[in-house]
Amino acid sequence: MNLDDFSDLIERADGGVRRDAEERRQRLAVPPGALGRLDELGEWLSAAQSSVKVRAVEQPKVVLFAGDHGIASLGVSGRAAGTAHELVRAVLDGESPVAVLARVSGVPVRVVDAALDCDPALLPAEVTRHRVRRGSGRIDVEDALTAEETEAAVRLGVAVADEEADSGTDLVVLGDLSVGGTTPAATLIAALCGTDASVVTGRGGAGIDDLAWMRKCAAVRDSLRRARPVLGDQLELLAAVGGADLAAMTGFLLQASVRRMPVILDGVVGAACALVAQRAAFRAPDWWLAGQVSGEPAQAKALDRMALNPLLDHGVQVGEGTGALLALPLVRAAAALAAELPERPDPTVPDDADGAGDDSGG
Repeated sequence: MNLDDFSDLIERADGGVRRDAEERRQRLAVPPGALGRLDELGEWLSAAQSSVKVRAVEQPKVVLFAGDHGIASLGVSGRAAGTAHELVRAVLDGESPVAVLARVSGVPVRVVDAALDCDPALLPAEVTRHRVRRGSGRIDVEDALTAEETEAAVRLGVAVADEEADSGTDLVVLGDLSVGGTTPAATLIAALCGTDASVVTGRGGAGIDDLAWMRKCAAVRDSLRRARPVLGDQLELLAAVGGADLAAMTGFLLQASVRRMPVILDGVVGAACALVAQRAAFRAPDWWLAGQVSGEPAQAKALDRMALNPLLDHGVQVGEGTGALLALPLVRAAAALAAELPERPDPTVPDDADGAGDDSGG
């Protein structure tokens, strides 16, 4: 497998349709600019759908990739190592923020176990059936994955994207359920952006104290030393300092772009995977939206590099796709406005134009 092959498979969103949508927007009854970013979103949807008149987003889906990371054993996370299955259980039981929001929004949630470090019997088979391995390696001293596991994880993400596209999903809210995942995410972003560990290291969704943050900085710094020699190959990079869930998300993002299926990104883990995917296929970001600002410095670096401007900044740090799901109503609103607002009457056409030349009343 070579991720660079995706570059030939991914097409840009339809620029001609977008220009036509922009021209149509100029003719709507509401003045251009009065709807702010909703105008831009509507035009983006037009291009993604290859339709000047935007279609409603009718079958969105939340897709969450789950995994544990060995680096969490160093105390760099606000949660205990190996407990990502508890996050998954909370989602399945409807007790996590993303599950609550998805329920009230009527959006289904799919959880994919890529590398949870737990007995598969603890969770439903439809969640665990795709697992690549049990946990990912401690990236400061060892590879996260073998080459074979990395390829299997990317193929898992590709398969999930195909399943969603084939089932009629017309937009995906992408998130992760991980413990320790923000450390490999920060490492990937630092490596790809050429920055130091302290610039990209945040405190994660669960929050950590100053001592844990210093340990996390050291972990990112040591992992960066292992990442830099393999920067030329995205698969080797994911194997060295990624993880099965991150590799699967990268594969998902690439194949979603191939299938012309729009994706809303959530936090720093999704941003890191998107940055790797962009490195492989420069057109892929045409199909993505940044849902929110998570507060993680690495996310800001990655989104800036990809020229993705987040839709929301509400200080949501919980992860799990929550912030991206909050952005979904904004996208749906933009679709409805672009489709349903009437055009202004053409001032060059007289009101009685339909009756022009009719002498029957004389």
